[in-house]
Amino acid sequence: MDAIKSLRKMPLFGIIILLATVLTMVFAPYISRYSPYTTNLRERLQPPSFPTHLFGTDELGRDILTRTMYGSRTSLIVALAATLAAAIVGSLLGTISGFVGGKVDSIIARLTDMGLSFPVILFGLLLAVVLGPGLTSVIIAASLVVWARFARIVRGEALSLRKRDFILQARICGCSSLRIVMTHIFPNLMNTIIVLFSLNLGTVIIIEAALSFLGAGIPPPTPSWGQMVSVGRNYLDTAWWVSTFPGLAITLVVLALNTVGDWLRDALDPKLRQI
Repeated sequence: MDAIKSLRKMPLFGIIILLATVLTMVFAPYISRYSPYTTNLRERLQPPSFPTHLFGTDELGRDILTRTMYGSRTSLIVALAATLAAAIVGSLLGTISGFVGGKVDSIIARLTDMGLSFPVILFGLLLAVVLGPGLTSVIIAASLVVWARFARIVRGEALSLRKRDFILQARICGCSSLRIVMTHIFPNLMNTIIVLFSLNLGTVIIIEAALSFLGAGIPPPTPSWGQMVSVGRNYLDTAWWVSTFPGLAITLVVLALNTVGDWLRDALDPKLRQI
């Protein structure tokens, strides 16, 4: 019955948006007849029209719909890579911190506080200067900030779990700390990690868009939503569509990820399922 109720509460809007984004990311070369890189100055800043350019063209005559679809590749690749790296590092450190305690917990907790307080945009700009703007710089900048969010929540869960009766019984039975973590602690943290992963995907997409907007993210001519919004701000008075459609894509995808993340939290939490 709980599973049926959870299915009924599925955020169809968020799921449809995410499925559409993934499909356009994968099949963009087959959906669009235009190239995201080929310029055509004769068609520069054309308004949205059917059936040629549904989203109009940019300052170089490139089809905005095509570049928006290809831009989803950039955003999702960065989001998945950075969030996965942050989840692995943050969950590992959070589990160690909460389970071991003592000085180890204090050191990791202070590192987590530093990670949460460090400004991601400043860090991204610094990496862009050191490594140069690009995919690697954005992934490193995002993951080095987001990991602390995983570590903070996972640490709290691990602190609570290590005081449970089944953990004390496992110690009495002679189980090693590694076995307790792998068979008792970590499996009970998976629901929390999955929810955090889904919620932080949207955060990383915004980070990537912000860095690309400032010129410290994905360099042109590679399509990027943040970069497209940055270029379009120079034409807001005469060509509003240049920045509006990629900005709308960012809004819809992040909103969809947040709604799906909220649903996963409710579906995976037994206490919330009973409400």
